[in-house]
Amino acid sequence: MPRTRWRRLCFWTLILPSLLAAGLVLACNLWIVLSTRALVHDDAAEIEAREIGVVLGTSKKTGPDTPNRHFENRMAAAAALFHAGKVTRLLVSGYRDSDYYDETRDMIAKLKELGVPEEALLSDDRGARTLDSMVRVKSIFGFDRITIISDDFHVNRALFIASRCGVDAIALRSEAVDYDNSRKVRLREYFARVKAVLDLYVHHPVSGAAGLPASLVSRS
Repeated sequence: MPRTRWRRLCFWTLILPSLLAAGLVLACNLWIVLSTRALVHDDAAEIEAREIGVVLGTSKKTGPDTPNRHFENRMAAAAALFHAGKVTRLLVSGYRDSDYYDETRDMIAKLKELGVPEEALLSDDRGARTLDSMVRVKSIFGFDRITIISDDFHVNRALFIASRCGVDAIALRSEAVDYDNSRKVRLREYFARVKAVLDLYVHHPVSGAAGLPASLVSRS
C-alpha cells in the first residue's frame, strides 16, 4: 500500500475519531460551564433567599476510616445556607441501596449535628444520579425554584440539568477539596457533563409541555 494512502487510512480510522471525541468533550463542558456560571455563588450570606435548598448526595466515607471531605463540605455549606436564613427547608437527595448504604440518612444525621432541625429536612433516597435528583425535585416534590448545594465542579452540571427540567435554580458551591484529593472526581466530571447532554438531548428527549424527561418521570 502506498505510504500516502496508509497515512490517510490511519487518519480516518484512528486520529479523526479521537479528535471528534475530544471536541465533543470540550464542547459539552464549555456549554455547561459557560451557560451556568452566573448562577453559581460562594457566600451563603450573599446568595438570594429561596424556600428550598437541594443538597446533592455523596458517600459519607471514602474508606472504612476515611471521611469523605466532599460530603463534609457539602453538609457544612448546606447548614450555613440554612443558618443564614437563605432557605427554610433542605431537601437531601441521594442514593440508598440497603440499610448499610444510605446517603440521605447520613446527610440528615450530619445536618442535624450541624444544628439544622429535623422539621426543616426532607429526604429523597432515589436520587441515584444528578439527573434523577433534578427531575424528582419538580415531578415528585413540586419545587420549581431552588438553591442547589454541591461541590464547585458539580454545581454547573446540576444547574444545566435543572434548567432543562424546568427548574429555576441557583447554586451555592461548597468549599473546594484540594486537587490532590479530588483529581479522580474532577476528571470524571468532564465525562459526566457529556453524558448529561446526551441524556437530556438524545436518550431522554425533554417533554415541552411538562419541561421534564417523560421517560424518567414515568419511573420515578
